[in-house]
Amino acid sequence: MSSARGPMHFGWFLGDGFGIHQWNTVAPGGEFNGRDGTDWMRPDLYVDLTTSLERACFDFILIEDSMMIEDTYEGSMRYTLKHGRMAPKNDPLPLVPLMARATRHIGIIPTVSTIAYHPYLAARLITTLDHLTEGRVGVNVVTSVTDRVAQNFGHDQHFDHDLRYEMAGEWMDAVTALWNSWEPGAVVLDEQSGTYADHTKVHPVDFAGKWFRTRGPLNTIPGPQRHPVVAQAGNSPPGRHLASGIADTMLAHATSVEDMKTFRADMRRRLSEQGRDPDSCKILWLVTPLIAETDAQAAAQWEQWRAAAGSEERIQSRLWGMSYVSGGRVDFSKFDLDGPVPDVVGNGERSSMATFTDRGAGRTLRELLVDFVPFGGHLGLVGSPDTVAARMGEVMSEVGGDGFLIYGDMTRRSISAVADGLAPALRRRGLIRDGYDHDTFRANLLAF
Repeated sequence: MSSARGPMHFGWFLGDGFGIHQWNTVAPGGEFNGRDGTDWMRPDLYVDLTTSLERACFDFILIEDSMMIEDTYEGSMRYTLKHGRMAPKNDPLPLVPLMARATRHIGIIPTVSTIAYHPYLAARLITTLDHLTEGRVGVNVVTSVTDRVAQNFGHDQHFDHDLRYEMAGEWMDAVTALWNSWEPGAVVLDEQSGTYADHTKVHPVDFAGKWFRTRGPLNTIPGPQRHPVVAQAGNSPPGRHLASGIADTMLAHATSVEDMKTFRADMRRRLSEQGRDPDSCKILWLVTPLIAETDAQAAAQWEQWRAAAGSEERIQSRLWGMSYVSGGRVDFSKFDLDGPVPDVVGNGERSSMATFTDRGAGRTLRELLVDFVPFGGHLGLVGSPDTVAARMGEVMSEVGGDGFLIYGDMTRRSISAVADGLAPALRRRGLIRDGYDHDTFRANLLAF
């Protein structure tokens, strides 16, 4: 990919949210990820991440969230809490202003679940954060994965996978109506008449859908973006349909360049069918590059990591992960590792489960788990900063766009490898922006 084509978009996926990160583990590069057990609750590391990525000119940070303690695997919370997997975890929304206060340009996208946040609460919270960040907040709209989340909010079990995406579309309609409940020009600030706002330009929305009702209007004024950036991560057909209607950026995952091309073509078709410009939704591919000082060092670290792929620790970790991805419906500890890959779907991340079962055809469960390659490995994103940057350019040149969402370890070494190693190498090739031209997150995201 030549610099004449212009830069790609880059984001960072904070995959364990405002929670404990890689507790007591070793990264592919050999860095021990153990923590003192409490530093994840303080803002320092997240603020350092944000300032580093703004220096690197990243578009945004996307903060994952989940609201349960997973107990599907082995029918117990034992594994989850022993290893700190997705729990403990804090609410990410209060963290956003602390990250924004130390920066001026980078966008910050917390996750909001449509099953947990009523549309009025969500619209008001995100608008408030839009003010506090001076126009740099987004919202990652998710439907949540497991029965345990649904049960924490009063339901016997989670809604059917496809139905909850339909519900999310209605949820977003309600949120948008509330964002629009104040017309442009409603705030007049007329000192002579003592008028703060023109009441004729503020309206109830009287939204009455199948699943959500809200009267409105919002009792706060529109933020600098008016419509904060919306992110979406569902890769199943219902998830893609939802994204084509509401998303400004989309988290996507694929196992090959051909899969990436197919996915992008499908999304651009869906966006066009919704009457939207296909370039109005930036698709960022989730990757975990392995970056070292030299190609030889990176290759050695990769081989070392792969050599441990069959360890009991790795196998259990992946079984736990698949139990979670099933939506809390399938306990993968019960299957024979040397038997066939189970043909199960569950009610969680169905696209991930389908990929898992498709790749398992004719193989044992153990063989498939040992052969697991983390995001990025299948694309050859292993090497020095220059090598990885060049490969990213090659991949995106073939795929067509729009950029990468990096899922990195939350260590200062890992952050520096990206912000101070990879980003300068990308910049030398014209593959990442060299500054921010606009005041708001939305304007910067859609600038190219």
